[in-house]
Amino acid sequence: MSRTVNGSAQTSGQVLAAYRYCETVTGHEARNFAYGIRLLPTPKRQAMSALYAFSRRVDDIGDGELDPEEKVRRLDLTRATLARVRDGAVAEDDIDPVAVALADAAVKFPLPLAGLDELIDGVQMDVRGETYETWDDLAVYCRCVAGAIGRLSLGVFGTVNGNDPARAAEYADTLGLALQLTNILRDVREDAGNGRTYLPAQDLAKFGCAAGFHTDTPPPGSDFTGLVEFEVRRARKLFATGYQLLPMLDRRSGACVAAMAGIYRRLLERIAADPEAVLRGRVSLPGREKAYVAMRGLTGLDARRTARLPRRDA
Repeated sequence: MSRTVNGSAQTSGQVLAAYRYCETVTGHEARNFAYGIRLLPTPKRQAMSALYAFSRRVDDIGDGELDPEEKVRRLDLTRATLARVRDGAVAEDDIDPVAVALADAAVKFPLPLAGLDELIDGVQMDVRGETYETWDDLAVYCRCVAGAIGRLSLGVFGTVNGNDPARAAEYADTLGLALQLTNILRDVREDAGNGRTYLPAQDLAKFGCAAGFHTDTPPPGSDFTGLVEFEVRRARKLFATGYQLLPMLDRRSGACVAAMAGIYRRLLERIAADPEAVLRGRVSLPGREKAYVAMRGLTGLDARRTARLPRRDA
């Protein structure tokens, strides 16, 4: 969807407008994500915005107040849009700017678009109201809604210095699991209010939390702090493995990943320091702390530190 003029690629005004729309959606809906991708060169930042805008559309269908049948219908329509992108059937003047931007990004970068099918599969699991008995069960869901996004992002970033793309994809997938588990811990009260439980039933029962999280205090007689500490340890291990992706990326892509992952890792540590805070409200980082994490990522400090560590696989 880009044309070549005098030996250089030129992006049409229609496609640029589509990317601007996606960047607006990203900046408005995902400040943590936007903090990370601002470190990327323009083509990669645009592609990441297109991926986010499409993913946001899928998530909004799942999180909305439509009845389940209508959600399924709209998810099917979104999957059909993805099929048009995959088939190269989206024109520059298409009325859907997200499809236009994603189609252009898919031409410029080797995006594993099947990952977006996985995302839709994961949201359909939400619509069905699925619960998860064990961590292995939950990990399947996390790989759909977050690990797949990590692998798609790697399609934009690429790898350097002869690093194995398959190994990099494994680390990207694992880092996605770490971010999603952090999200699940942060949102336990909000999810409970929406009738959803993501933490494994096995873990909830172990710590006396099977009654759920419907107030700003833990269930009577439960070891809520023990539950959070248990899940935090699991997330830390996932982060430790996923961070091995950093030295496999170029400097700016590594800075982007370090910034996004660093923000969530700091969120995780805030949750660890005060587990019951997640029952009282939404745990977040102030803007100045996000800026610090982004600057730390830009220096490459996290990537260099990770490169010196022995490999650990989750």
